[in-house]
Amino acid sequence: MSFLDSFSSGAKTRVHVSVTPGVGLEMIKLDLGTNTVAAYAYRELAYNETARDIVDYEKFKETMMELYTELDISPKSEVVVNMPVVSFGTMQLGLMLPDDQITGAIQGEVEQSYTFRRMEPIVSWVGLPSVGSGTPGNEKRQIVYSAIQKAVVDNLAKALSEIGSVLVGVEDSLSSIFRALDYIGVTSTQMQPDTTWNLLLVNSTGYSLVSLSGKNIIDYYEEPLPIKSYEGDQIYTEIANNAQIALSSYPANYLYVISDTEQVSAELLVSKLNTMSTIGFLENNSLKKQDSIMPVSLNVPPNYASAISLQVIGCALTEESTFPLKFSYMSSGASSAVEPSCIIAIGEHEVVLTKSSALKVAGIAAAVIIGFVFLLSNVLFPQLHKNQLNKVSEVQNKITEIDAAISELKPSTKQEVFDLNTTVENGVKGNRSKLMNYVAAGDTIPANVWLTYFMTQGDGLVDIKGVSTDVSAVYVFFKNMRDSLIGTKLKLQQLEMDSKSVDAAVSGTEGNYIFEITNMTEGQLGEFSNPDGENGESSEEKKPQAESSNQQDSELLGKEPIEEEE
Repeated sequence: MSFLDSFSSGAKTRVHVSVTPGVGLEMIKLDLGTNTVAAYAYRELAYNETARDIVDYEKFKETMMELYTELDISPKSEVVVNMPVVSFGTMQLGLMLPDDQITGAIQGEVEQSYTFRRMEPIVSWVGLPSVGSGTPGNEKRQIVYSAIQKAVVDNLAKALSEIGSVLVGVEDSLSSIFRALDYIGVTSTQMQPDTTWNLLLVNSTGYSLVSLSGKNIIDYYEEPLPIKSYEGDQIYTEIANNAQIALSSYPANYLYVISDTEQVSAELLVSKLNTMSTIGFLENNSLKKQDSIMPVSLNVPPNYASAISLQVIGCALTEESTFPLKFSYMSSGASSAVEPSCIIAIGEHEVVLTKSSALKVAGIAAAVIIGFVFLLSNVLFPQLHKNQLNKVSEVQNKITEIDAAISELKPSTKQEVFDLNTTVENGVKGNRSKLMNYVAAGDTIPANVWLTYFMTQGDGLVDIKGVSTDVSAVYVFFKNMRDSLIGTKLKLQQLEMDSKSVDAAVSGTEGNYIFEITNMTEGQLGEFSNPDGENGESSEEKKPQAESSNQQDSELLGKEPIEEEE
């Protein structure tokens, strides 16, 4: 399993298939970047339209394996299956009715049908905006519901698990058709807000009429007809006569006709309908004049392209479509049993990212960050600290060598006012701590920290002021100085945002932070600190020297250069 595959929960690939009467079992892959069908294949599969179920689930498994092989897809995949509508309808229920009571009311309604008298249903519903007079207590909630046999869902899950796949979703054909129409844009005018229109859908068992306002379903009507028993134009006359009565009950601006069966041409049926609505049509069968409902890639053979149905396109848009009609048959109730997910393309890979897989990615990222912090605190920082201590040790060794060299010098027997050896020795000893402070500051300062003031005394007192664009860099510098100058009792006296940077911070740009590191008391800071001084000299060092021989002797080399004796 690749690293990208590990991000997806469960199976590596999301596969979309549709059980479509008149076509068989379809498998599709869409390229949403180019709005084309990237891969498609189908096989014949018998469907019992009376029992509303697949005839042979062993054949279903064999057909799935054939499609997996043809499209070069691993059977260890997540599968979303589209099934023909079994029960669909609308209800108006009290606005304050709890969800479980809504589910119970729908279940009682669908159990009156012949199919669900024999088999347990799984119901799912979607709530639409409330309707009513506006009087408190009179508002009703518009409910659109659908149901499928629980046994069908169980059989699909079992059959797929036996070939290594996982059933993650079941869709109904009417919802898939609406998603496909919305995606390919053939009903974009009808789906505008506050636009009334009707969808007349003809199949081999009759027709259904869906009344909508934009993308919201207002009502649903279904009429069974023995389509296969009619001959010639008789079928169009019967459908037109029956549909005319239903259409008069749902006046609308537009009518769109779709035929799912080869026995009926949507184009001919439109010519038989008498309505004031603007009519459009689409052949969702082998009678279509265009090669395909939507563009296909060169990988899809022409004979396959003409078989692509609206149902399989809509099923492939289950995770992507925003059409407000989404049912779940993995568990009863209004909430979805399929974990919401999105598909992210990374190179040639597609990653199905769900909430659980996102948490998994976050866990991996957290582990990486913790590991990096552990590496810094236990490996890199100690090594840096060790290097700094080695440098301090080198400086101390040099000081020791200088002390030893000075001690070997013999003092002059002449009684002179100026004693070079004593002066050098006193100067070196007096400036030893200063030298260590300078070295420590120079070796430990981070790249984004700048010193604006540096004062040090021979008795170990030090006062450092500076500026930085990063607070953490100030703490790193303070820690390094404290570790390098052991026993100096340094403290972070001041750390605050520069007053000039406050406005910048408010406007969203970066600001500077000023800081002060010292081991001096407030009284000593007041006595020695001199922000106007140069090169880190204290106020004492800036005072004019008295012109006495003793004060001249206290200077390291005096005011005049020493000439070499001949």
